[in-house]
Amino acid sequence: MPLLKVAKTGNEIFAEAMRQINPDVVAAYPITPATEIVQIFSQFVADGLVDTEYIAVESEHSAMSACIGSCAAGARTMTGTSAQGLALMWEMLYIAAGLRLPIVMAVVNRALSAPINIHCDHSDTMGARDSGWIQIYSENVQEAYDNLIQAMRIAEHPDVKLPVMVTTDGFILSHCLEVAEILDDTEVQKFVGTPPKRRTVLDFEQPITIGALDLQDYYFEHRRQVAQAMNNSGKVINEIAEKYAELTGRKYDFFEKYRLDDAEYAIVLIGSTAGTAKEVIDRLRSQGKKVGLLKVRVFRPFDYLKMRQALENIKVIGVMDRADGLNSFCGPLYSEICTALYESEKKPILTNYIYGLGGREVKEEDIDLIFEDLFKVGREGKTVNAKYIGVRE
Repeated sequence: MPLLKVAKTGNEIFAEAMRQINPDVVAAYPITPATEIVQIFSQFVADGLVDTEYIAVESEHSAMSACIGSCAAGARTMTGTSAQGLALMWEMLYIAAGLRLPIVMAVVNRALSAPINIHCDHSDTMGARDSGWIQIYSENVQEAYDNLIQAMRIAEHPDVKLPVMVTTDGFILSHCLEVAEILDDTEVQKFVGTPPKRRTVLDFEQPITIGALDLQDYYFEHRRQVAQAMNNSGKVINEIAEKYAELTGRKYDFFEKYRLDDAEYAIVLIGSTAGTAKEVIDRLRSQGKKVGLLKVRVFRPFDYLKMRQALENIKVIGVMDRADGLNSFCGPLYSEICTALYESEKKPILTNYIYGLGGREVKEEDIDLIFEDLFKVGREGKTVNAKYIGVRE
């Protein structure tokens, strides 16, 4: 079908996708650099372009609380936040997932304080990686749009019923203008469809209790159900990606391989830095160096088997983390990649690089430096974990 080309920032494209989805409820509290998402969407509400009940609350904790209440009542519910706002929601993130509520949240990645910083790294969402939310990361504005629309169907699928956060890198994507192709409003409405029927607190024929005390007798079983839902989501994410590809021609997977199949040296990363890395990889390829990239799109659930298959034949791998695990050893993505490759008979050499914290600019020279280090590791056969790139030591 024909697609409309538009020039939008990451925040604008999130708001546009939300308008096209037309949720029943949006509850939000503005925070830099995600403020524009709900600011623009609130104007859509004021102009009568959506049927949404917009709830302006007094904090992000209240925002997620209101989202939980509306979703538990059966409303299609969305919100948006960033960094400290996501951290203030922390308690409620676990409750939303534990109650199996399909809330969709647009998150603009920003460093967590202290010191106070409003620019990009992934410490906010990485801190929430085990909260039971599906996590989908975006390289560019186009992916942000596509991911958010798919997220609604993923969250509401009867085999999933889990909240989903879709992210963009703060200021790098949220405030930068890019050309993207968007669907017609009617096509988006047709794609997301009517929410599947589920049990709600307003179902008086089959009443349920939400938020009851759950001690030794059943808590373990209920947490196991959340884990099973996360397992189920992998198949659902792929099925919805196939349907979205039929509609748009854009096919998404859990990760993207870029010149990886015959690579001897590769980097693994998340988010907008992939664009810079691709430029470097093309240049190094022109020099005869077998280098490649694996860009993680879906971090939760983590498809470790496919990840292992994609990476186990590579000689040396550099895992780039835009968040520091502060565990004296490695960043969060590195630990996941290590685990994925642990049972492989072909053990690539792994090196971890912490980069771009607090919005520190990532240049082509930084990616060059990482590949030079990987080439050295390949020659010497040894490495040291958690190297810091671009920091004044």
